[in-house]
Amino acid sequence: MKSSYLGGTFTPAGTSLCLKRMGYGTMQLPGPHVWGPPRDREAALEVLRDAIAIGANHIDTAEFYGPGTSNQLIREALSPYPDDLTIITKVGFVRGQDASWTPDHTPDGLKRAVHENLASLGLETLDVVNLRLGGPNSPDDRSVLQPLQALIELQHQGVIRHIGLSNVTPTQFAEAKSVAKIVCVQNQYNLVKRDDDDFIDSLAAEGVAYVPFFPLGGFSPLQSSLLSQVAEEVGATPKQVALAWLLQRSPNILVIAGTSSPVHLRENFAASDLVLSDTQVAKLNSVSGQVD
Repeated sequence: MKSSYLGGTFTPAGTSLCLKRMGYGTMQLPGPHVWGPPRDREAALEVLRDAIAIGANHIDTAEFYGPGTSNQLIREALSPYPDDLTIITKVGFVRGQDASWTPDHTPDGLKRAVHENLASLGLETLDVVNLRLGGPNSPDDRSVLQPLQALIELQHQGVIRHIGLSNVTPTQFAEAKSVAKIVCVQNQYNLVKRDDDDFIDSLAAEGVAYVPFFPLGGFSPLQSSLLSQVAEEVGATPKQVALAWLLQRSPNILVIAGTSSPVHLRENFAASDLVLSDTQVAKLNSVSGQVD
């Protein structure tokens, strides 16, 4: 049985964006630790071209992936860009020579990062820029108003079309939307890490896209006997079931599972063909907080 999730779209309220539910994230294209050139440059370029050929019309990236690696690969593989392609980037971190990740939410740092993304992607305007806050994996409780103001200024200049947030709390989102139109939130969320359940529902009610990072567990891959059991029932891999569960979780969820392998890319996108029964979804819901 075929589903319509891949062909289905989500349009954030107040925008003309028409984003397919399955997109592609580029974090795995650079070398180990998201640093340096890819292990296989031709395979990386192939993955990007295949993602568009399969049907993705939005790509998640950042200048600090590499740094510069993901953006340069996107430009080489896809420029001149398809008219319907939305490139979503993020700012808020810089990389040290030791591959470390250092927050930089100063106005000058954020503006510099936006212009670095423009240069490496070969664009005059960025479709969506996510302000990345918090630590490497979890939000903090800082005010978003000062760093957000830098992006608002660039938006008024026409350098940024839309603004999103990454790694934020509901309180920070509420603060941000009081001064800017926020079109998407990108937080850590997957079958096991479900802290944002209520947040997702409230964003859906407001027409805001929710984009889970680490949808397959990130550096700690998802493992569960229940997940494996459902995968066996539907004749798919556990990873495919985990992605299908996300697509069925809420209509405002956009999946950007990343990979550097053309084979794995197609396996990920095949998850959109899975339809999980109510019983299977209930079984998977009970996985939350449990790993084997």
